[in-house]
Amino acid sequence: MRAAYDVFASVLGRAGIGFTPDRPASVSDLALETRALVEAGLHPLWVRGEISDFKRHRNGHWYFCLRDAAAQIKCVVWSRDQRGLPAPPDDGMQVVLYGQMTVYAARGDLQLKVMRIEAEGDGLWRKAMELTLAKLRREGLLDESRKRPIPQFPKRVAVVTSPDGAAVRDIVAVLRQRNSGVQLIVCAAKVQGDRAPAEIAAAIRRVGRWGLADVLIVGRGGGGKEDLWAFNDERVARAIAACPIPVISAVGHEVDITVCDAVADLRAPTPSAAAAAACVARDEVEKAFALARRGLFEVIAARVRDARVELDRARKHIGQASERVVVAKRSVISTSAARLNALSPLATLSRGYAVARDTDGNALTSVQQFKRGFEFELLLHDGRVGAETTSISHEEDRR
Repeated sequence: MRAAYDVFASVLGRAGIGFTPDRPASVSDLALETRALVEAGLHPLWVRGEISDFKRHRNGHWYFCLRDAAAQIKCVVWSRDQRGLPAPPDDGMQVVLYGQMTVYAARGDLQLKVMRIEAEGDGLWRKAMELTLAKLRREGLLDESRKRPIPQFPKRVAVVTSPDGAAVRDIVAVLRQRNSGVQLIVCAAKVQGDRAPAEIAAAIRRVGRWGLADVLIVGRGGGGKEDLWAFNDERVARAIAACPIPVISAVGHEVDITVCDAVADLRAPTPSAAAAAACVARDEVEKAFALARRGLFEVIAARVRDARVELDRARKHIGQASERVVVAKRSVISTSAARLNALSPLATLSRGYAVARDTDGNALTSVQQFKRGFEFELLLHDGRVGAETTSISHEEDRR
């Protein structure tokens, strides 16, 4: 502190200000020099305490107090320093802060300028994730009805990840082991750091615009919460929700859960599991073909059996219908024959009648056609008889 005081005194002393009544220091001079003294004497440090009186100002800055059982200190988080923080803290949250003691010259307030906040446990990370999930849930982006099935036999699998990471190596190893013949396309992106969310979202959109992949894997290998935080970013989640092809999220290890997992069509516990879910093994494909072939043969055999049964049924039906038609036709013919026989002259002749005909075969139906010595013939039912007229009598003569 003596060295810091010497710095303070030397600055004012060189200006000749504040050491004589005729040259007093101004309030601003005092506040600024006090701030210089505080910042020179106390380097940035970590401080533990409890958050209280948290306020978010309209200018974007955060203000709160950090306290323990015996004391408290005012704190500020400038808006420019909030980008590295997952979420604003809550009142009552136990935290560890990293900051620089300073003086707010306008009011002469001593305050801690906070640059990092770490809640005990995963409080801030969990809160930030819950806020993002709640927002996406309100918009329906987490609904199960939006989930699309993963194609069983894809031709191309796209992967958004770091080209140098373990995730790519694991995926390639699984695809080779399964010998699936699937084409793998890697769309490179940073998977951690401040630029990672924007690069991951851009890579997802790029795969969607390309439109030739059948399924997309988004992910990376394991890491700490900060390493995986890019996959909790809202921009990445929205890019996955808008992707036109099914998406598998494979971030970290099995115990790691991210916002991407909730939005994706399928959550895989690891990149290796994602590769296995994206395509089936060759032996499984062959087994599926064998089952399909067997099923096809069974269906064809069943259809042939059914067709034969239908054919036999149709043949019997046609035979029975034909017999009915023949019987009906025979009945009609018999009736018609009986009627024709009843009207036939031969039937009349069979009852003892005869027909007189001249030599030309014309029927003689009146006595006026006969004269003595006229030759004619009589037609009987079983032959003809020649005759000659010997006498003629009229009907009036018999009366």
